[in-house]
Amino acid sequence: MNEDQLQKLRISSEQKRRSSTPVWLIILIVLGITGVVAFFAVPRASDSIRAGLKSGSDSAKSKPAGFTTNAAGSSAGAAKTGSSASGFATQSSAAASSSGDSLLTVSGYIIARERIELSPRFMGVVTWIGVKKGDVVTNGQTVVLLDDSEYRARLAESDGQIAVAKVALEKATTDLRRATELVAQRVEMNKTLDDAKLAVASSEAQLQQILGARKLIETWMEWCVIRSPVNGVVLEKLVDANELVSPQTFGGARGPSASLIALADLGDLQVEIDVNESDLAKISLGQPCRVSPEAYPAKVYDGVVAEIAPEANRAKGTLQIKVQVKNPDRFLTPELSAKVIFLDPRKAPAN
Repeated sequence: MNEDQLQKLRISSEQKRRSSTPVWLIILIVLGITGVVAFFAVPRASDSIRAGLKSGSDSAKSKPAGFTTNAAGSSAGAAKTGSSASGFATQSSAAASSSGDSLLTVSGYIIARERIELSPRFMGVVTWIGVKKGDVVTNGQTVVLLDDSEYRARLAESDGQIAVAKVALEKATTDLRRATELVAQRVEMNKTLDDAKLAVASSEAQLQQILGARKLIETWMEWCVIRSPVNGVVLEKLVDANELVSPQTFGGARGPSASLIALADLGDLQVEIDVNESDLAKISLGQPCRVSPEAYPAKVYDGVVAEIAPEANRAKGTLQIKVQVKNPDRFLTPELSAKVIFLDPRKAPAN
């Protein structure tokens, strides 16, 4: 490579120098952005009026007493309109205890005062069941029929025995009449007359025995017709048609059912609760109460303490209390939870 070619490859000193103006410009821009960020990042007294930058504790301190925040975060709107969810709950609670007569609030479960399970009196087969779960029944209404073919056959047999017994009685009566005439004519001895009287008495006794057996069969046939003993609602249907039932269980899951249907009078409801022993001094028999189902908090019913269990639960340290609900309606469903407020008898209004 000659000298001319090397000379062309050399970089001149003018080209090595770079202008310093762009570098200082970049530095100035970076410093400007940093200053703007620092301006907005440093807290100032005027920031307290900006929503969203104020801490929860400072906000709570600066709010007036009784001021609440609505679900959307607009405090002023909720305070003016009172339409927030939390505000509604507070007002409801205040209304429930506004009279100042509440002594204790406990939750329990709604129950029917009497739950009735209809069972057969003997082992049999269900031929018909005329109700289903939720049906309304009346006192004396036929709800289940059991197979009574065996008892009908026994009844027919008993009718035949009655006919035979009546013939025997008629014969004994005729013999007695004849014996009486013969003894009067001194043809027969008094023993014949006595035997004829005994035969009549025996025939009458046999007839009464057969009539009694027939009455028993009629009773068994009557037991095959299962009727509702109360006005109420069917809570459970426990059997189906053609199913074997028995008055008692034999153990296991495959044995015959011992119950046909479960009934309850939904116009006679109570709330069953367990009260801590430390609160028992606040409760007494006949004490007025307010009952509100958890499913319908706006519904409030009058109640009264109807039963206090004579024995406590040692393991839980509680005593069972039953509150009778006055004038229950369709909103009270057995086994749902309800809140019971025990009122001060001295302040509660007389009913």
